[in-house]
Amino acid sequence: MSTFDHKVVEGFIQAMERNGTGPATQSNAFDKLKAVLLDAHRLGLFDENPLSGVKAPLYDPSRAVIPSPEQLCAIRKAGNDQFRLVVDLMSGCGLRNAEAAAVNLHNIVADDVYRVCEQVNQTTTQYAPLKHRKSNEYRDVPLPALTRETIESYARRYGTVDGYLLRHPADPSRAFPYYSLSNQWRHIKDRNLAHIPQGMVLYSLRHFFASNCLSQGIPITDVAEWMGHRNIAVTFRIYRHLMPGSISSAAQILNHNLALAA
Repeated sequence: MSTFDHKVVEGFIQAMERNGTGPATQSNAFDKLKAVLLDAHRLGLFDENPLSGVKAPLYDPSRAVIPSPEQLCAIRKAGNDQFRLVVDLMSGCGLRNAEAAAVNLHNIVADDVYRVCEQVNQTTTQYAPLKHRKSNEYRDVPLPALTRETIESYARRYGTVDGYLLRHPADPSRAFPYYSLSNQWRHIKDRNLAHIPQGMVLYSLRHFFASNCLSQGIPITDVAEWMGHRNIAVTFRIYRHLMPGSISSAAQILNHNLALAA
């Protein structure tokens, strides 16, 4: 702990930026580091606050850039089959990229239901429990027919290992290193293989899922559960702007019954 100072923290933030880490992940990582360092400072491990003068990663969930159906179509066509599979899982089922990397054919528990059981840990590149969940916990999410066809088609073409579709390219016995997805995203963006607007990141594919659900009137409580948010406040904070008509609709309904009682 004695090695930490504001320069180390700033270097950590800059390294995340260089590696193309998404804004939300940067913010979450910084918040966790901040909590640890502030506790250490309160306990007297630091003479000075190691966060003093450090500029936190900027992340405004309300500004999430969501791809249009046309942009999503172009993005999924610009990558290889592995990338296309992940795109369909993120945009069709709302999976995080680490969860999509652990896609397993056996997790199709019904024609229209996919069971999310694990993810690929970024540090260990091993299968691990879901975020905010214990090892034996899971969540069931909607499985659109088009996404199921992508999964089954990939399995028919490339086969599976214990049901897993994505494996390490150099060693099929190992889990898929999902950081390669970020590399493909940068490749598509740098070579202008598909139009990717300013502010759109790989995680935006998951935003598409939420947007698609909410715009069709699916309750935000269901969307929060499917996306694996620990607190519905997270879902509401990010996607509240996608429900602009809810207050007006409520006002009209309430007014109708009030008029009957008047």
